[in-house]
Amino acid sequence: MTEFLDLETQDAVRMPWNVLPGTKHEAAQCIIPISAIYTPLKPLPKTTPLLPYSPLRCRNCRSILNPFSIVDFSTKIWICSFCLHRNHFPHHYQSITEDNLPAELFPQYTTIEYELHNEKPSPPITSQVFLFVVDTCIIEEEIGFLRSGLARAIGQIPGNSLVGLITFGSKEISKDQVLEQMGFFQKKARPATGSGPGTRDGHLQDNVSRFLLPASECEFAVNSVLDELQKDSWPVPGDQRAARCTGTALTVAAHLLGACVPGCGARIMAFLGGPSSEGPGCIVSKSLSEPIRSHKDLDKDSAPFYHKAVKLYEGLSKQLVHQGHVLDVFACALDQVGVAELKIAVERTGGLVVLAESFGHSVFKDSLVRVFQSTDNDLGLSSNGMFEITCSKDVKIQGVLGPCASLEKKGPLCADTTVGQGGTTAWKMCGLDKSTSLCLIFDITKKEIPDVAGQAVNNQFYFQFLTYYQNSNGQMRLRATTLSRRWVTGQGSIQDLTAGFDQEAAVVVMARQVSFKMETEAEFDPIRWLDKSLIHLCSHFGDYQKDNPSSFVLSPRLSIIPQFIFNLRRSQFVQVFNNSPDETAYFRMVMNREDVANSVVMIQPSLITYAFNCGAEPALLDVASIAPDRILLLDSYFTVVVFHGSTIAQWRKAGYQNEPEHEAFAQLLRAPISDAEAIVNERFPVPRFVICDQHGSQARFLLAKLNPSATYHSDAPLVPGGDILFTDDNTIQLNLQFCDLVAAMQGFCSPSNSRSGGILSCHFILYISYSTTFMSIAFLAR
Repeated sequence: MTEFLDLETQDAVRMPWNVLPGTKHEAAQCIIPISAIYTPLKPLPKTTPLLPYSPLRCRNCRSILNPFSIVDFSTKIWICSFCLHRNHFPHHYQSITEDNLPAELFPQYTTIEYELHNEKPSPPITSQVFLFVVDTCIIEEEIGFLRSGLARAIGQIPGNSLVGLITFGSKEISKDQVLEQMGFFQKKARPATGSGPGTRDGHLQDNVSRFLLPASECEFAVNSVLDELQKDSWPVPGDQRAARCTGTALTVAAHLLGACVPGCGARIMAFLGGPSSEGPGCIVSKSLSEPIRSHKDLDKDSAPFYHKAVKLYEGLSKQLVHQGHVLDVFACALDQVGVAELKIAVERTGGLVVLAESFGHSVFKDSLVRVFQSTDNDLGLSSNGMFEITCSKDVKIQGVLGPCASLEKKGPLCADTTVGQGGTTAWKMCGLDKSTSLCLIFDITKKEIPDVAGQAVNNQFYFQFLTYYQNSNGQMRLRATTLSRRWVTGQGSIQDLTAGFDQEAAVVVMARQVSFKMETEAEFDPIRWLDKSLIHLCSHFGDYQKDNPSSFVLSPRLSIIPQFIFNLRRSQFVQVFNNSPDETAYFRMVMNREDVANSVVMIQPSLITYAFNCGAEPALLDVASIAPDRILLLDSYFTVVVFHGSTIAQWRKAGYQNEPEHEAFAQLLRAPISDAEAIVNERFPVPRFVICDQHGSQARFLLAKLNPSATYHSDAPLVPGGDILFTDDNTIQLNLQFCDLVAAMQGFCSPSNSRSGGILSCHFILYISYSTTFMSIAFLAR
């Protein structure tokens, strides 16, 4: 695993297969697609220089000069590693020699950054723009919390950033009426239907100063408006919801930014306190007798407002992407607010999303402050991004899963099948930060197996990722990452593929895949898909003896993947029971934009134990880890839990930690709190921080994540002072046993597997059915 982390440190890339299959058939047998998790703005090593000139491009394929290019120093020619085109060096490269190389040819600088001056035009306004859209259809207490949070955040905005404020309530009018009242069409004719005013329509930029002002000039005025902010005065009957017109407010905000700062890095920051119930984008009727849509309603297609709202926000996302603007959503309410419908607009613009119970909750308050922080732990917000991919001729691009929007730049590198944002080699990234990560899915197109000589001469696939972006200082940058991966084929390739397998990256790719399929495929069964994928993977790469399923073993390189899949099956990304559509959309949006390390914590939480006789040690994610004299620290990304065993809790309540002779106990109590605070301070969105005791009500945050090795119907005796889970779920041990058995049996039944000896000539479909109390295995003849 260490070598994969080193590669990520250098190039911000994690790939499930770091040795690639050489043909299309062998790639299909690998089950997990040829893919990469790429974090474009991950901080580079301090030794990496910033090049103050534009990159040198291949005249044929437009790729950039990189360490894998072949250089002829005598003739001053370089050969492109992607298309093998011969390019002449320009005049200012004439002094190049083997001992005098430019930085982009240094072997250690496979990722390099350029400062662009002429290649990409700078936007007319280089400062950041923040437009706050505030919901006032909330109770007075929530208004106070929101007012306090906004005032705290505005005080941290850089002085040269432009700031605007829109408040909305329950009086719904059309966007055209609002734009008319704003005076956009006093000097110019109204633009054609479907377009908003802006510089492209001939409107002048004097609109900017009317609605957006530098933070240094308007901080007092904005704070004065916030101090006077009141609950929406429109009367609401007791049996009805507030008539909240969220869709209209966001549409007006998008048109306002399109009129004032088109093409500039601007963010709409929406603060929502309840569901939209009036006008375009409403998700529920005003009557409280009608519940908000649930997962069951969406599955049965019985949510009457859902598809209309999604269609509105899809159109809004296209407009924002065209303008280069971002939509951030801060949803704080006990009820749903419509995050599931807003998901398409937030994801395609690269926006941030925070979901909390109240505007007074620390999750909201601390997350909002983190957005504007300017410390070492800042988010590194950037804008106006564009992402491009170039790769070898035998590799095609199926698509991207992550926060981006297709630019529909078609070409020979586009695969026939698409995944996510596919059918293109370029994507728009309106907003991105240090942790924004994309999942790139590739397809191997080579069908024939090359001879040994050909494989020895040319056994590398090349990939180049180009990210254009505008940093927080308004400067345009280009980051270029060029990768080389060896491909293998034929006999003995399984050992090479296994040696380059990254289990963490693999489960993150599968998590993004299964989330995407659950949202786009009507009859998709995620549990069956995950189980079949795991069994096929184990049967292809596992080792076993003929007619002896108990001999089945996996290489250490694949030994953790069954455990990852078990926890993925139980995660909030797959199990929607007890989660609302808003919560599920929120979890998936955050996972789809985070890097491998953070995503793995979401899938399989980390558990650390603290005790007197030892320091902090990793513990099994199992109910057996609970002991009366231990403190457990659970990190599930969205929640950080400090769990005190029953004895520890009794001592704490007795106040022993306050007595000098029990200083060791006081230190034991402080250690997990300190570690938990360190996790909370560096994460976005800020997680919920829970301190609980064994047998307490909030212990559910820990128990829900543990492997149920001890339940109410277990035969094994209970560990003294331990705990049990009241569940009928299978344990990981049972799942692994059946996985080993079925993978080996499938290998025996497959005529294509040489190790099975071809003992059966018929084909089989393997189906595994899990229930709460048993696992049944059925072979259905085809």
